[in-house]
Amino acid sequence: MNGPQDLGGQMGFGPVAPEPDEPLFHAGWEPRVLGLTLACAALGHWGIDESRHARESIPPADYLRFSYYRIWFTALCALLERHGEVVPEELALAKVLAPPRRAERCLPAERVPAVLAAGGPTERAVDRPARFAVGDTVRARVMHPKGHTRLPRYVRGAVGRVGAVHGAHVFPDAAAHGQGEAPEWLYTVAFAGADLWGPEAEPGLVVSVDAWEPYLERA
Repeated sequence: MNGPQDLGGQMGFGPVAPEPDEPLFHAGWEPRVLGLTLACAALGHWGIDESRHARESIPPADYLRFSYYRIWFTALCALLERHGEVVPEELALAKVLAPPRRAERCLPAERVPAVLAAGGPTERAVDRPARFAVGDTVRARVMHPKGHTRLPRYVRGAVGRVGAVHGAHVFPDAAAHGQGEAPEWLYTVAFAGADLWGPEAEPGLVVSVDAWEPYLERA
């Protein structure tokens, strides 16, 4: 979706100013939000794509004024409500009013390091060959889906070259909406900065994007 998260190439937000010696967290509540997010993911109701879409679905005016972890917390509340783990009254009161639906899926503290180390591999087997190969010239499709997509808006319609083929992976556009994993081939595509931003682009700039096969067509 063309939500507030897709800011590539947008103007008017001022320069990017990296914070020297940036701490991992800026407030004491932020580590708790990170922990809650990871623990609730272990319930198994949703995957990373649905959680990303929940963050993207925050109203733009709120998304742009919220801090990073307030965005995470707002999306987490929405996910917990959507999947029946909490009701609005519980969030308002900060109090449990009914037993959780999946209490048996509790992630014990001693298992956290192993679970995080295992990660969430997304590569899957498919019974069809890749449509593109390294060196092929492709065009990113012009598309404006209402749902989740990982194709940045600023590359849509631009021509690039396939730099790598990564195998088939869970397709975020389907997984984010409960439509199954629907694995698709995944590529790295390199775009010249001038093809994205015109003659005002930084000389020699190349932008590499990981793009699933449905995002691409042969140029």
